[in-house]
Amino acid sequence: MIGAVAGRLARIIDRARKLEDAALQSKDEAFIQRASAELDELRIRGRLCNGCIGLLTSCAILIGITIILLFVGETTSLDGSKIAVGTFLLGVCMFLGALIFFLRETLLATRVLDVHVRVK
Repeated sequence: MIGAVAGRLARIIDRARKLEDAALQSKDEAFIQRASAELDELRIRGRLCNGCIGLLTSCAILIGITIILLFVGETTSLDGSKIAVGTFLLGVCMFLGALIFFLRETLLATRVLDVHVRVK
């Protein structure tokens, strides 16, 4: 999932760079305003992708810690089961948060779609 979100982030960055270059070279005030509005949307989408990647990474770390705690608990006398429950549940919460960020980003991406040319 991190790869999918990173791919979306890369496309957002590429689109923002292309749009920014076009806006800087344009003299059309209406285009510059549309470009500015789209760049604002791309900035929000980029932040959502970054947040999603952060949550997914935190989730992976917490699930890894859970596995380590359970393994160590089974092979030694150390009882980390209560901590493992907490890290697992926190990891799941991070994953759910990442899914919410991902959903929000995809909804923004489709909302921005505005087809100006209609083919009959």
